Amino acid sequence: MRAAIIVFPGSNCDRDLKVAFERAGAQVSMVWHKDDHLPEGIDMVAVPGGFSFGDYLRCGAIAAQSPVSASLVRHARRGGYVLGICNGFQVLTETGLLPGALIRNAGLKFLCQDEPLVVRDSGSVFTQGYAPGQRVTFPIAHHDGNYQVGPEKLAELRGEGRVAFTYADNPNGSVGDIAGVVSRNRRVLGLMPHPERAVDAAHGGTDGQAMFSALVAGLVAA
Repeated sequence: MRAAIIVFPGSNCDRDLKVAFERAGAQVSMVWHKDDHLPEGIDMVAVPGGFSFGDYLRCGAIAAQSPVSASLVRHARRGGYVLGICNGFQVLTETGLLPGALIRNAGLKFLCQDEPLVVRDSGSVFTQGYAPGQRVTFPIAHHDGNYQVGPEKLAELRGEGRVAFTYADNPNGSVGDIAGVVSRNRRVLGLMPHPERAVDAAHGGTDGQAMFSALVAGLVAA
């Protein structure tokens, strides 16, 4: 399985994400934001956490206009797989690949802590390594992780089983306790917590390993 990780000015989780994919057996290419195309034969595009362009204007807003983001959108609309974590989730909402918006945390403070989550749906390649209702712990590190959609869209996401993860104890005010959502075709996942920071016991936990292992295995089998 071949993955491409997009790197923006201000990205700071790109190397963590590379290690997580490689440990699961993926071949990884790093793609600079000024590139106007993705490498050939890519199965997965990942948008890492960080503070792209210093979160200027609005988190993810400038990154969504970078040359490579047009290729990201084309990849997704062709049915390609996309993973956006933290700032990457913000970028995916700004490109319109996922619904909703990430706004300032309800407590108006930057949060950096381990956070218990509940797996709500295992019907995507991203979550198939977990059981529905399973509890996992991923770190969070964000100031604008408060996920918001309107009541009708929230009902749609729930009705279609597109809520991938919820917070067990909502830290940031996200509507419906939502920590991550998938696209209608279940090939795009955005989540605020960091599974790539939970793949090494020496770093405090390994609950993220199952996501990357199942993801790589699933795309290899496909």
